[in-house]
Amino acid sequence: MSTAKSILITGCSSGIGYHTAHILKARGHHVIATARNMNDVDRLSQEGFDALQLDLADSLSIQVAVKQMLELTGGKIDALFNNGAFGQPGAVEDLSRDVLRFQFETNVFGTHELTNLILKVMRQQGYGRVMYNSSVLGLVAMTYRGAYNASKFALEGLVDTLRLELHGTEIFVSLIEPGPILSDFRANAYALYKKHIDPAHSYHKVAYEAMEARLQKEGPVAPFTLPAKTVADKVVHALESKRPKIRYYVTFPTYLFAFLKRILPFQWLDYLLRKV
Repeated sequence: MSTAKSILITGCSSGIGYHTAHILKARGHHVIATARNMNDVDRLSQEGFDALQLDLADSLSIQVAVKQMLELTGGKIDALFNNGAFGQPGAVEDLSRDVLRFQFETNVFGTHELTNLILKVMRQQGYGRVMYNSSVLGLVAMTYRGAYNASKFALEGLVDTLRLELHGTEIFVSLIEPGPILSDFRANAYALYKKHIDPAHSYHKVAYEAMEARLQKEGPVAPFTLPAKTVADKVVHALESKRPKIRYYVTFPTYLFAFLKRILPFQWLDYLLRKV
């Protein structure tokens, strides 16, 4: 393994962030694990992490967390893993302006603000790694995931631009693009669906019934679902390799749809995506 590095990870309460934090800690890296809820922060602290409260929807929380992180690391930071995110289900025509803004506050705006603060430090020290946990839904769109699709498409656009603007520096940017991964993502999405979507008065009422069943089902609901460790393995490579990749695909569906997007006519791809 390469020299131990300091890395800030968002969204460490469960799933990908939690497993990645543990795997990197086991490899000797200094992991600053963050979570939105203080109960999760306390739990992470008890598990041996330098844990901080960080709510990506709150600018003050972001600023305070970065200040605390720099105190823990002596004013430097080797890497940032932008993992914290959630998915708001619902048909596009059922998403209010406020709900769409709510989705973007965490997945895009908060991630962007945090990254810019970290980049100032990396520019000064002359090196760094920034990894973003995107999604296959940053490559192709799927029905009833419009808010999440849009947030990941936006994130990928920002990251691709940032990579071009960082050319010639020793700051490397990587996108990690998972497909279905075992996590609490569906349970959290179902809670948001119940909070923000009114299926009884929607044109998509029948489709919502099937979606509700899927969101409430225990265990994998999609073929080729993999454990969170598979994403963590990509983060390890992006952090430790001399030249990290621009994109890391995770799970067969991501490889498949990235390929199909390149070769199929738009109408054919739409047909397949409607059937998924």
